[in-house]
Amino acid sequence: MHKDVKEILISEEQINEKCVEMGQIVTDHYKDAQEPIVLVALLKGSVPFLARLINHVDLDMEYDFMDVSSYAGTESSRDIKILKDLDRSIKGVNILLVEDIVDTGHTIKAIIQLLKNKGANDVKVISLLDKPSRREVDVYADFIGFEIPNEFVIGFGLDFNEKYRQLPYIGILKDEVYQ
Repeated sequence: MHKDVKEILISEEQINEKCVEMGQIVTDHYKDAQEPIVLVALLKGSVPFLARLINHVDLDMEYDFMDVSSYAGTESSRDIKILKDLDRSIKGVNILLVEDIVDTGHTIKAIIQLLKNKGANDVKVISLLDKPSRREVDVYADFIGFEIPNEFVIGFGLDFNEKYRQLPYIGILKDEVYQ
């Protein structure tokens, strides 16, 4: 365990098991789709989840990335900035938005609306983590891996000022590191 981690909340093994389970759920949900689904991952946090998830989805699919910014340190700025947009048109496409965590909900609400405005046929959200106690807007993921308490978590893509993304588990960051 990393010296800055107070506690491991979700182990690497639990993450692996959940990705297998969620891959099957996605496969079952989209099995009758006429066109490949497009998984849209939000950089950088969702990359490990996307990489693990797609190994367990038995469908024709494509994926693309968006880079959005809404955090400064430990708090959401609620000001969503698009740093990198999609590389393709999504008009008439079914989108599965891949997120690492749904926290306040501001980011996914804005991105869902943006994708719909770009002509997506349907937008669903899959998130490894959900922190409903922090929700500020009425938006929810369609597929959720783990519901977590209101703790600042790091690892498996999640960071604090760009650190700790490489940890293979989800851990609670020690308070003294960010206070």
